[in-house]
Amino acid sequence: MSWLPKSPKARRRLTLIAAIAPVLAIAVALTLWGLRGSISFFYTPTQAAAAKPPAGRSVQLGGLVAKGTVVKHADGRVEFTVADQHAADKVVFQGDLPDLFREGQGVVAVGAFRDDGVFEAKTILAKHDERYMPREVADQLKKQGEWRGDGATPAYDKVQRP
Repeated sequence: MSWLPKSPKARRRLTLIAAIAPVLAIAVALTLWGLRGSISFFYTPTQAAAAKPPAGRSVQLGGLVAKGTVVKHADGRVEFTVADQHAADKVVFQGDLPDLFREGQGVVAVGAFRDDGVFEAKTILAKHDERYMPREVADQLKKQGEWRGDGATPAYDKVQRP
């Protein structure tokens, strides 16, 4: 007894599907392989501590710039801490900051963690008006119970800074 259908029309369809399926699978695999460098995960400091992304992998780190942590060096390097209610990560950035960058405001830093645990940012994105905050940051702040709809920023006295 053969597993092929008896109808010639059904056999042609099955043969066509058998020929197309591997080609389609290879196309999907090549597409995903090609996009692997373009995928960037978003983490809050708490999520980054739990996920422990490997050093050098491009990620986005979002949260609020902790008060009293911004240090600007003469060579253009800026160090600050991005924090949420439960964790904080030190960020190092070389370059010009957005005009609206300041302590207590939401930011998204695009870059990678180094082997020593410091986040080295290539790009800093800051809010562009008094009502905007990146959706991912706002969602995580709401989830953690830290969101202030009136624009007030949370206190970071409970967070241990690196």
